[in-house]
Amino acid sequence: MRAFKAHLWGLAPYPYKKVEAPVKLDQNESPFDLPPSLKEEALRRLARLPWNRYPEIHAEGLRRRLAHLLDWPEEGIVLAPGSNLLILALAVAAEEVLDLVPSFPHYAHAARVAGTPRRAVPLLEGFALPLEALLAAFTGGVLFLPNPHAPTGALFPEEALEALAERAREVGGLLVVDEAYREFAGSDFSPLGRGNPHVAFLRTFSKAFSLGGVRAGYLLASPEVAALVREVLPPFVLPAHTGTILEVVLENPGYVEAVAAHVRAERERVYAKLRGHPTWQPYRSHTNFLLVRTPDAERAFRHLLAQGILVRRQDHYPGLFGCIRVTVGSKEEMDAFLKAAFEVAYA
Repeated sequence: MRAFKAHLWGLAPYPYKKVEAPVKLDQNESPFDLPPSLKEEALRRLARLPWNRYPEIHAEGLRRRLAHLLDWPEEGIVLAPGSNLLILALAVAAEEVLDLVPSFPHYAHAARVAGTPRRAVPLLEGFALPLEALLAAFTGGVLFLPNPHAPTGALFPEEALEALAERAREVGGLLVVDEAYREFAGSDFSPLGRGNPHVAFLRTFSKAFSLGGVRAGYLLASPEVAALVREVLPPFVLPAHTGTILEVVLENPGYVEAVAAHVRAERERVYAKLRGHPTWQPYRSHTNFLLVRTPDAERAFRHLLAQGILVRRQDHYPGLFGCIRVTVGSKEEMDAFLKAAFEVAYA
């Protein structure tokens, strides 16, 4: 067939395969659903919504609310059904994509789909940021930098991001800091973008906001960058039902800190327990997951699954031999994980 661009043939699918298990710790989701009172309010508003009408063309009402909450220019905010779509839009617009190895796989996948040249710089030992190599490689285009980092959970120092932000200004590129896990680290790098139009930020409602199934994220950028990204995205991109749910959540954000606090406490408890494991090595994390190195990732995965616990293998990434990724769930779920984890040492 000659109907499609040649580079799209043979694209590897996104690396995820759905598996059912009683304890689901594989997708970095919130262990808690939206509070019932907020879900009920959202459903009431959805019932009153005229479903036959298009939503606002660029979610102007939500942009105004976010602008007020975050003290960010309204024209510099772009909302979309998930930050993945914003990553794709940025990759389509970019002259080149630069990222890390390993990193969130959608950066590379988006570049391949867009037909945009991509380069990647390996992390240093101990998952340290390769700052000097990144500064040398960053000669333009878009640099995607998740901070906190996925899939390692590391938090890169602000001084390094400041250097990359200045480099972006020098070369006319765009540094995109992906802050998907910021609530679990207590971090906020948005000051780097105030006064520097060469820095932008991706954020999501999928993690600490407990809205993974709703699919919503946003970009904070300069008005010029935001305008370009909006034109790459289709009009009326944020569905009316998504906008209504976000409206309720942004009016009542108090539950988010409780979710983040639970995750931080359980993350540290499980990390401390795993440090006593005879063969597994957990890594410090600033996210809602733990990266754990095992002697055999397949054996660990299958043992946990046999106990009804689903985690994510990460051993296909460079530098992550033997690694699995474990989302922080409820206390009961993490107790079940710990029990199974210590059983594997003696199985």
